[in-house]
Amino acid sequence: MATVHEAQARTGLMRPYMRPIYPAAKAGGAAITISCQPGDNLMIHAAIEVCSGGDILVVSTTSESTDGMFGELLAESARAHGVVGLVIDAGVRDVSEITSMQFPVWSKAVSAQGTVKATAGSVNVPIVCAGTLVRPGDVIIADADGVVVVKREASAEVARLGAERAAKELKTRERLRSGELGLDFYGLRAKLVELGVRYVDELEDK
Repeated sequence: MATVHEAQARTGLMRPYMRPIYPAAKAGGAAITISCQPGDNLMIHAAIEVCSGGDILVVSTTSESTDGMFGELLAESARAHGVVGLVIDAGVRDVSEITSMQFPVWSKAVSAQGTVKATAGSVNVPIVCAGTLVRPGDVIIADADGVVVVKREASAEVARLGAERAAKELKTRERLRSGELGLDFYGLRAKLVELGVRYVDELEDK
């Protein structure tokens, strides 16, 4: 995920409070966007009807919420309709059960607080989730580092740049592993001089 974020000029990153409910969670797919009233998960149920293989549910609420709006039964339903993950700027519940299913979820909170199914919202409209604009069909990439959004029209180019960056990092890793200093590899000694940083031998100062 971090490589993708870097490849698209460090844009599209959701706020760092969006964390996976289990460390090994990874997901990538097309966004099905959902806007819900806080404490009401009706529109998540409605959204599952339009899902297909490879979709990721991306949920925001019209005002701040930490209620547990998604649980084990919704996870079962989502998976049955091809959904590969959930990103929700609110709370989730039944974390142990969802983890045992290995259904990837990123959320702001974990809460047993239940919800209702009473108020209309919207599906597949532009939303802001964890501070980032998400449009229907945008590509979502998520792992232990967080969640990044790639505009669908830029996805092919970002994928190319990401692959190039990963290949470059592989070579860099080998050089650093062999003991080469980052100061030399990245050409940072001149920057230290420019900034007036100098090495001091404490014995000489005495």
